[in-house]
Amino acid sequence: MNMWRRLLLAMVCGVAVASIYAAQPVLAPMGRELGLSAGLTGWFVSIAQFGYLIGLVLLVPLGDVVADRRRLIAVHLALTAVGLILTASASTGWMAFAGLAAAGLFAVVVQTTVAYAASVSPPAERGRTIGVVTSGVVTGILGARVVTGVLADLWGWRSIYVVLAVLLLVFAVLVPTVLPVEERPQRLGGYRQALVSLGGLFTQRTFLTRGLIAFFLFASFGTLWSGLSLPLSGAPWHLSETEIGLFGLAGLAGALGAARAGRWADAGRARLVSGLALVLLICSWVATGQLSWSLWILAIGIVALDFSVQAVHVSNQHVLTTTYPERLSSVIGSYMVFYSLGSALGAATTTALFTTHGWASSSLLGAGFAACALIVWATDRRRPHGSANLVTAQADTRQTQAAMD
Repeated sequence: MNMWRRLLLAMVCGVAVASIYAAQPVLAPMGRELGLSAGLTGWFVSIAQFGYLIGLVLLVPLGDVVADRRRLIAVHLALTAVGLILTASASTGWMAFAGLAAAGLFAVVVQTTVAYAASVSPPAERGRTIGVVTSGVVTGILGARVVTGVLADLWGWRSIYVVLAVLLLVFAVLVPTVLPVEERPQRLGGYRQALVSLGGLFTQRTFLTRGLIAFFLFASFGTLWSGLSLPLSGAPWHLSETEIGLFGLAGLAGALGAARAGRWADAGRARLVSGLALVLLICSWVATGQLSWSLWILAIGIVALDFSVQAVHVSNQHVLTTTYPERLSSVIGSYMVFYSLGSALGAATTTALFTTHGWASSSLLGAGFAACALIVWATDRRRPHGSANLVTAQADTRQTQAAMD
């Protein structure tokens, strides 16, 4: 796969995931216009995450069943756009929640896209491809903050969802026309079998370990990005939506800096990179906790935090796609269940905690989530890895397939 196609897939992922996180810098104006209290505004992100969770379970396994993943990607992009149009036209909080839940449900197109990208890439380049495409995901999460802030100041928060919907519809046309058909020598036999295979993954230690790391990793990530706009818009800073959105550039710099994690994973250093990045993640919260008196130190902490999250996330996916190459969609979709739950937990808890105890408590919460991820990594490191681990995974796969038969 050439670089242009990788970039197209990265943009597809970026715009799709932005539909979930676009509300983060505009939680306050959305809540005011739709009549919601400050303590409930975090649910604009969390409700989309719960829709995403349902999609991971029910929709992502379709990628292991359909003959042409490109067409599945196009359909899901179009349906995500429909959810965003509903959000843009919402007159009440519940209507916005419904639109965001629908958008989150079909935004799992991101996982189908990552699985497609891994499938069409040679094994020696798989980590590199995943790194580029996953960078699109983080770019969407963080870059959306910058664009969201500007659009909200110019035309209001509703314009954000209109722009995203239009972009998704454009990509829905491009994907099946410009991307190559993948060669898939082995597919699961049907949707029911794909669901059974998905459930079987949750009994396997390698998968559970990487999933738990992702859960705490993205709970820490969500604690920062879903709560950051609240203290920045209040005393002593009183920043506008555009100014708050600019902090996404700091996060974007850190995340893109970690794109090389894919190359490190290809070189066999995925597990080591994960451990070092988790240590850095904990340290980053010391800097982000200084928000009340220094925006520069906050920016440094954001760069470190997003570098860490991206490095661990790419390493996790490389380990899983290497261990379970025969069912990429189910593996990535199941892994992202942990991501979705962790992000939703971080988004819901940080806004509630901030309103009662301030930003210092949110920072301690984020650091605590990161420490839990490091503990899981350290515990797993005590057991042997390598070929024995792969053999165990393959045996578990055969047992799951036998149960389906």
